[in-house]
Amino acid sequence: MALHVSKLTTRLPTPGSFGLRSVLGTRLPFTGPTFTDIRCAAGRRTLHLLVRQASDSWSAAKSLLLNSELGYYRCAVGRLGKFTAAGSKAFHHTSSSTTSNWTSRSRYQVAFSVLGVSVGAMATLHTTTMLAMSETPEIVTDWQKAKDDFLNETLEERRARCKGSVPLDEIPVWEAVKPVVEPKEVVNKKISLFQGDITKLEIDAIVNAANKSLLGGGGVDGAIHRTAGPMLKKECATLNGCETGEAKITGGYALPAKYVIHTVGPIAFGGVTDKERNALRDCYLNCLQTAVENKLRTVAFPCISTGVYGYPPKEAVDVALDTVRKFLEQYHDKLDRVIFCVFLETDKELYRLNIPRYFPAESPEPAGSAVKSKL
Repeated sequence: MALHVSKLTTRLPTPGSFGLRSVLGTRLPFTGPTFTDIRCAAGRRTLHLLVRQASDSWSAAKSLLLNSELGYYRCAVGRLGKFTAAGSKAFHHTSSSTTSNWTSRSRYQVAFSVLGVSVGAMATLHTTTMLAMSETPEIVTDWQKAKDDFLNETLEERRARCKGSVPLDEIPVWEAVKPVVEPKEVVNKKISLFQGDITKLEIDAIVNAANKSLLGGGGVDGAIHRTAGPMLKKECATLNGCETGEAKITGGYALPAKYVIHTVGPIAFGGVTDKERNALRDCYLNCLQTAVENKLRTVAFPCISTGVYGYPPKEAVDVALDTVRKFLEQYHDKLDRVIFCVFLETDKELYRLNIPRYFPAESPEPAGSAVKSKL
């Protein structure tokens, strides 16, 4: 664009006045440079060629600016485009209806008014854009570099970037109230129930209820991808998808959580059989194993498969709690906290009523009691 503008501007004489001059010679209230006589600059060039050059100059600049990262210039570009388009339209309309009444000098004046404004404004925008580009931070397009940058952040830096994140010590530990199976306090202290946005949790890993492509979708899957940013999708594209019941791990990028563990739940529209039940059990088990293998101490689960995949929420809660309980019986020293993160009030009530069946307290206490984590 700079070369194109320079070629146009080298043909222009020194401005003779300021303000646009109409065909009849009336000066319009516009503050900007124009030229009143371009006969020496136009030479043998036709009037339409000069207007086309102005239009081409505007189109090239508009394409560059609208496709750049400098979104805050788009407003100025849009206004300039409307002005230039309006000027060109008025010129062509007038030239087609009153050509016989124009003097050679008048035609030059109108043509150069359009050309002068387009070239002058484009040169100004070009200079401003180049200066702004020099001040714009480098945009990271390599997901591996972005992942390293995010994982190397300090806790303070991550909190400053992720406004409204929920620290682990603000999530109360579940206190079971009715013993139904054998109590085990060391296991109970590893469980939390949290109602809210899973993308706000400031923990080691959150689980994504993904589809097989791992490239984003609706519900919690879409929310995690939107919050994490485009680098999450770039890393997921290198994983060759994920089968039902499997789990794959990526960085968390712009999330408060350091990692995302992706799993694909079973589709259960036709009802729940052993196939769907075992597949959902594999989702929870493989996510927990992935967390332990990567030395992650805190992990949060959404309600896997209970949305558009049609798994009945009550049956899904039983599978989730039973799988997590059995895993913690064997590996409770490997994890500090497993959080069941729900969004709907109905899901919260299902967990509240069923957690005591799998994580009963050693001694009955008043319902609703909770304590903050000391971790």
